[in-house]
Amino acid sequence: MPVLVSAVLALAASTACSAPGSTSSSGGDTSGPLKIAVVNAQSGQLSSLGQWEWKGAKLAADEWNAKGGINGRQIELGLFDDQGDPTVGTNLARKISSEGFVAMIGTAESAVTVAMIPILQQSKIPNITSGQSPAIAAAKSPFAFYNGPTSDTYDETLAQYLVDRKGAKNIALISNNGSYGKGEKEAFTKALADRGITPVDDQVVTTDQKDFSAALTAVRQKAPDALFVGAEEVAAGLIVKQARELGITATIAGAAPMGTPVYLETAGAANAEGTVVSSPYLSNETDDASRAFAKAYQGAHGEEAELHGAKAYDGANIVFTALMNSNGATGQALADAIRATKYDGLLGNFEFDESGVGIHTTSIGVITAGRLVAESAG
Repeated sequence: MPVLVSAVLALAASTACSAPGSTSSSGGDTSGPLKIAVVNAQSGQLSSLGQWEWKGAKLAADEWNAKGGINGRQIELGLFDDQGDPTVGTNLARKISSEGFVAMIGTAESAVTVAMIPILQQSKIPNITSGQSPAIAAAKSPFAFYNGPTSDTYDETLAQYLVDRKGAKNIALISNNGSYGKGEKEAFTKALADRGITPVDDQVVTTDQKDFSAALTAVRQKAPDALFVGAEEVAAGLIVKQARELGITATIAGAAPMGTPVYLETAGAANAEGTVVSSPYLSNETDDASRAFAKAYQGAHGEEAELHGAKAYDGANIVFTALMNSNGATGQALADAIRATKYDGLLGNFEFDESGVGIHTTSIGVITAGRLVAESAG
C-alpha cells in the first residue's frame, strides 16, 4: 500500500500547472500535468479508509490517463498521509497550497477535513471529501464538496427504518466525541426527536478509547431494543464485540463504517450479524455500473471494492469531469465547474447544492452471514 508522504501516479511532463487560486478559465500553462492531491490517513487506526480512498481515486485517474487524460493533459496524483490527525492535515493543506495542486480529493476523516478547510478556501483549492459530518457544510466554504451524503441523510434513513418500519421505541446511543461521532449523534438524535422519541441512554466515549465496558454496562441496564453506534470502523467493531460479550442483544445500527470489512472483522461475524446499516453503496452487485467498477477495482488492486473506494472513485470522476468541462480551470472557476457538474455515479445522481452536498439519499442493508445485504422494501 502507498504510505509515502507524496507518491506520483502519472509520469508526465515536469512543466508546472497554473497556480492554485487562479480564477481564469484555463490558467497560464495548459501543457503540463494536472496535479491533484489525495489526502487521507495512510498510517494509524484510520489507514484502511485512506487506502480504500487512494485505490478508488487512482483507479479513476488511471482510466482517464489511459484515454488521453483531460483535454490532452495527464492527471498526476500526489498522495499525502494525514495520519488521521487534524494538525497534520492543516500542515498538509499549506503544503499542497504551495506546490501547484489544483484540487484535493479527501479526506475520509471529518475532523481533518474541517481543519483543512480554512487554508484550502484561502488558497482557492476545491476539495471533495468523504467525510460526512454536517460541520463540513457548516464551514460554508464554496470550495468544499461531499462525495456522499451527510450524517443527516444517513441517520434520517436509519430512523425511518428502525422507528417507522420496525417500530423501535427504546433506543440507546453510543458515539465518540470526534467530529464524526458528534455529527452522528446530533443527526440521529434529531431524527428520533422528529418522531417524538428520546434515547433511553446516550453514552459518549473518546476517539482513542478501546475499553467500552463502563458505557456499555450503563446501556445494558436500560435494556434497549436498538443500539445506535456513532463511531469509526475499528471503534464501532470493538463496541459491538464488547456489547455482545456483556449480553446486550439489542439490534445494532449505524452508518457507513458499519458496512465495511474492517467493522466486520473487528466485531466478528457472529457479533455483527443483523447490524442495520444506512449507506449509499450497499453492494458491488447493485447494477451494471457497480459490477463494472468492482471488476476494475479487483483487477487493479487485487481486492474487493467497498463504499469508500466507490466514493473516492465518484469524487475523482466529478473533479476530472469539471476540469474537462472548464478547460482546466483553477480556483473559483473550478469550484464553480464542480458545483455545476451533474454526474451519474456509483452512489447515485450527483447534483450539488450551495452547501456542497450532491447526494441526498441512502439505502438500508443488514449484515447477514457476513455480507451486507439490501433490505427489502416490504
